[in-house]
Amino acid sequence: MLQMMWAMMMTRSVRRPERRATSLLPPVLIPAYRPSEALVRLVGDLMERGFHRIVIVDDGSGPSFAEIFESLRRHPQVTLLRHDVNRGKGEALKTGLFHLLQASDCAGAVTADADGQHLPEDIERVARRLAETDGATLVLGCRQFGAGVPLRSRFGNLVTAAAMRWIAGLALSDTQTGLRGIPRALALRLFETKTAGYEFELDMLVLARHAGFGIAEVPIATVYLDGNRSSHFNPLRDSMRIYFVLLRFTLVSLATALIDNSVFRLVLAITPSLPEAQLAARAAALSFQYPAARRAVFHSGEPHRRELPRFLSVAAAHALVSYAAIHWLTQTHGFALFPAKIAVESALFPLNFLLQRDWVFTSSRKPPR
Repeated sequence: MLQMMWAMMMTRSVRRPERRATSLLPPVLIPAYRPSEALVRLVGDLMERGFHRIVIVDDGSGPSFAEIFESLRRHPQVTLLRHDVNRGKGEALKTGLFHLLQASDCAGAVTADADGQHLPEDIERVARRLAETDGATLVLGCRQFGAGVPLRSRFGNLVTAAAMRWIAGLALSDTQTGLRGIPRALALRLFETKTAGYEFELDMLVLARHAGFGIAEVPIATVYLDGNRSSHFNPLRDSMRIYFVLLRFTLVSLATALIDNSVFRLVLAITPSLPEAQLAARAAALSFQYPAARRAVFHSGEPHRRELPRFLSVAAAHALVSYAAIHWLTQTHGFALFPAKIAVESALFPLNFLLQRDWVFTSSRKPPR
């Protein structure tokens, strides 16, 4: 009898920590478009590792893939959501997140790809890291882009990482990873974004940066099956969409410059006064730039009473420096007025961007924990 009681106590002492550990695992969200059997194997492995809630979004895969999804739906741990047509990875992630966030006890979710390129053990590592965070940190499962990685993936990540470092001030080793631990507070903010495809994941990084969330990297295995043939990423189309996210500030700035220079030339044709032309041009340009940069580039949700004075102070300083530099170039060095303005505005562009990124449109509030 004593031996039996001792055996029961030992069994409890061994198993209890495992039950506590698995109960802490956040749900896994997998967007899937025309998946292979790799998705079935992945879900089976995740269930064996103690994941009790797995949400799969069928992003309009069509009837040819119904058997795979039906086999997954039979598991009590799996919830299957469907799109009638293919709407893009970003929309699939939003659909899954919206479903998960209906539960008040959902503190966040781990997203993973359906093509088998994320190993179950890496998904678990990211999940545990998310569970250990303070609720204000985005966790990225980051691959290593060595010699065995397909050239298009290496080049794409290199360019995107460099652009992300400049645009968002983020030095990340893997900007395009689909394995992420997203805290609830950030997930709620993601519905503000308008992007629907692969570019949604870059928008997530930009939004996290400017909303004050921390970003943690967890090294994971780099797996490319059959030269990455299973991926539905279109190198030309989807890369252009991704880089459009990163180039939005440049596009907004170019549009601002077009408005500025057009009004400048128009007013200058009416009156020869440089200060009047500068003032009218800046007023017209800034009335466009402020809302465009605030919402389309930096995804800011801060109140106008905080951001507008900062924006106007940067604009005022910009106007003074611009006027002084243009006057110096035209009066001292004999530059024509319009080329001088183009040169000065181009030189001030990087500083103007950095001030907007790191001072004007930076969140003053800490994400809720």
